[in-house]
Amino acid sequence: MPLYSFEGMRPTVHPTAFVAPTATIVGDVTIEEYASVWYGAVIRADYSPVIVRAGANVQDGAVLHGPPGTPTEVGARATVAHNCVVHGAVLEEECLIANGAIVLDGARVGARSLVAAGAVVSSNQEIPPGVLAAGVPAQVKRAIEGTPSEFWVKANPGAYRELAQRHIGGIEEVGSSP
Repeated sequence: MPLYSFEGMRPTVHPTAFVAPTATIVGDVTIEEYASVWYGAVIRADYSPVIVRAGANVQDGAVLHGPPGTPTEVGARATVAHNCVVHGAVLEEECLIANGAIVLDGARVGARSLVAAGAVVSSNQEIPPGVLAAGVPAQVKRAIEGTPSEFWVKANPGAYRELAQRHIGGIEEVGSSP
């Protein structure tokens, strides 16, 4: 796994975490126990810290970064899905940022909320706990309790923790094609 120090700041990765061999982790990054960072994801903490809390998953192609003085935090068991950008924002526990969504500087997404695919959470916007937010800019649409959104918010952390453990023991480089 490519880990890089930057000006003396080194990533810290818990031994139980999975970081894919093609993910790039730079600077003041903390990846806690049973978290996972997937293929092609980039976490760059040169201006401010980035923390991926226990059991969270940062999926393929996601980018986490932040401006000076604005840390980025992915809460426990939260999901940052494929090709998302989270920039200087706080994602509370068990929230789900769906494919291609963007969460900007100073934003906060509440616990167990789902930000829909392709949505943009504007700078300093707050999404309350337990809701579906969609659109550009993201707007709260409804509570997720009893909906398919609630299923994904609840199912994703465990599924990705299990899948990460399979990848730890199951991937093997086989070379490149000519």
